[in-house]
Amino acid sequence: MPRRAPQGTQAVQRALGLLRSFTPEAPEHRLSELAAAHGLHPSTAHRLLGVLEAEGLIGRSPDSQAYRWMPGAPGAGDAAPSPRYNGLRPLEPLRTPFHRRTAALCESGAWRDWSGYTCVETYEPTPEREYWAVRNAAGLIDVSPLFKYEITGADAVRLLDRMMTRDFSKSQTGRVMYTSWCNEDGHLLQDGNVQRLARERFLVSAAEPCLRWFEDCGWGMDVEVRDVSEEIGVLALQGPRARAVAEAATTGLDFGAMRYFDLAAGEVGSGAGGAPVTVTRTGYTGDLGYEFWVAAEHAEALWDALVEAGRDHGLLPAGLLALDMVRVEAGLVLIDVDYVSASHAEIEVLKATPAEAGLGFTVKLDKQADFVGRRALVLERDRGPAWAMVGLEVDWFELERLWSEIDLRPQVVGQPASRKPTPVFAPGGWQVGQCTSRFFSPLLKKYVGLATVHADAAALGTELDVEVAVGYGRRRARARVVRRPFFNPARKTAVDPMPGVDE
Repeated sequence: MPRRAPQGTQAVQRALGLLRSFTPEAPEHRLSELAAAHGLHPSTAHRLLGVLEAEGLIGRSPDSQAYRWMPGAPGAGDAAPSPRYNGLRPLEPLRTPFHRRTAALCESGAWRDWSGYTCVETYEPTPEREYWAVRNAAGLIDVSPLFKYEITGADAVRLLDRMMTRDFSKSQTGRVMYTSWCNEDGHLLQDGNVQRLARERFLVSAAEPCLRWFEDCGWGMDVEVRDVSEEIGVLALQGPRARAVAEAATTGLDFGAMRYFDLAAGEVGSGAGGAPVTVTRTGYTGDLGYEFWVAAEHAEALWDALVEAGRDHGLLPAGLLALDMVRVEAGLVLIDVDYVSASHAEIEVLKATPAEAGLGFTVKLDKQADFVGRRALVLERDRGPAWAMVGLEVDWFELERLWSEIDLRPQVVGQPASRKPTPVFAPGGWQVGQCTSRFFSPLLKKYVGLATVHADAAALGTELDVEVAVGYGRRRARARVVRRPFFNPARKTAVDPMPGVDE
């Protein structure tokens, strides 16, 4: 495979939001300020700023404590972008293929940046109805900003086996494999799904750009890696009524025969000339669900067909706040929230192996092919991981006691999931980890979260203290380690799931 010159455009597109902070009036900013202003983890902001610096758009101040806008670089105050951006995307946020439909329904005006795309945070002022649609009926979520890479060629399986921890020699056409990939030290770079569309054709979806790394791993192989991120729109249809909606909106698909992590090709609509669509029985909600992969030019036809089919089934469009709530209930980790990619972790302690991030099940050390990071992961297997991803359940009576001290009920009900890390302690003792995602589950009636803790504090039933905000102060509330996922209905993986059957 020929080596391509590094472009860096994907990462630059994600960094454009940070770039707008630099203007002639405010040309200098510290990392902590930018991260807080844009709601980013400091390590993510550091990586994106590094891309801008490499492109010559910003520079470091002499004391290296701040970043400075470079004259001639496009900033928020410029009328036009620099010639350096000829051929690249403009400064305004990108729009997914479904944007015209989602924008028309977004009553809240609440939007969030996702990989340079502007996506609905919540369609209504609060995400409750969208959350309940996913859990009780069906929710429709635009997840198009995922990065998508088509891998083709005689050595496609060989490349995947070299890059990733799963055994792709066992992959089958028409199936999806969830996997992770690591650096040479066994630290996580990313996790994602790999669809096997044909014998020598795969589609990889990832949360962050990784084209260059894929190409480097495939050097010398008979394989081609192509970025198809902008060519494909993706909708996630999730919830107990998802099958009924999907069957009404498509033709040529047998949803009763689709197993968990199967994929199949069909058409949108029931009339002649329907748009082709690939459907995978996958999702990020921990519920029965399907993801629809369609050419961008047919995206609106797919949206319209699903919305029309869902009218009698309680379907609602759902934004990213509702998605975050249900993925925490499902115990699913999120990159740069629950673990930091080794590609941009600022310090060693932030890096995690798959086992430490709760993804140890994706590592197949017994597969015949060698893969990046295998040697380090074998050593970890022999000595045991230093950290563990666990589920936490915070004692409700503890929360009531703490809040009663300021004459209030616990101010956690009705709030979206928090992504801000908070310390976790041994009872009355030292810090043993941090809770990275947490919220009060309306369905479970429990305050639950995902946490990374020392391995010796990870046993089920272990009591720990979690730091919580009570008014203007920080207090410790008792919690215990519990199994995750917190919510795991049988319909998620059931063979031939009956539409609308609730557990």
